[in-house]
Amino acid sequence: MFKRQSTLSLVMIAMFAALTAIGAFIKIPLPVVPFTLQIVFVFLAGCLLGSRNGLQSQLVYIGVGLVGLPVFTQGGGITYVLQPTFGFLIGFALAALVIGFMIERVDTPTKIHFIGANIVGLFIIYVVAVPYLYVSLNFWLHMKTSWSHIFVVGFLNSIVADFCLAIASAFLAERLYKVFNSARTITSFS
Repeated sequence: MFKRQSTLSLVMIAMFAALTAIGAFIKIPLPVVPFTLQIVFVFLAGCLLGSRNGLQSQLVYIGVGLVGLPVFTQGGGITYVLQPTFGFLIGFALAALVIGFMIERVDTPTKIHFIGANIVGLFIIYVVAVPYLYVSLNFWLHMKTSWSHIFVVGFLNSIVADFCLAIASAFLAERLYKVFNSARTITSFS
């Protein structure tokens, strides 16, 4: 049986989808994979919305982009699945799911829980994105590229900054968690 979602949940899902889209345009151009702030909102979606709603926020973001709205770093449309960076978007959805799942398993999450969940989420993003980048460049775009080059442009160029963002997002999530959790509790009784 499907559980009806509250209006607040739907608003939060839409808000985090919009924030992820905004994060796509706050970027530092790098070769192949630009550095963006999208990942901050992925971490926060998982930490604050939970597994189901965090995942849904990222699926809404991806869906809006795939139907043609230019919310991704390089536009939008169904053909975006062939872009080298689309693996990051898949990783974002999976990371939000896993981060939310990990936080939901703790009665009163602390900084350590949020940091741990975000680091696991970061690992998931890269596990999906780096092989996708390799396949996309070598097979779909026919740009013969070695694994070592992919490792540099898809991982080394941004892992330190993303790791710092994971920790900073954990500190922010810890401060916001009580507000989001109490709002969820209040709306579940109404």
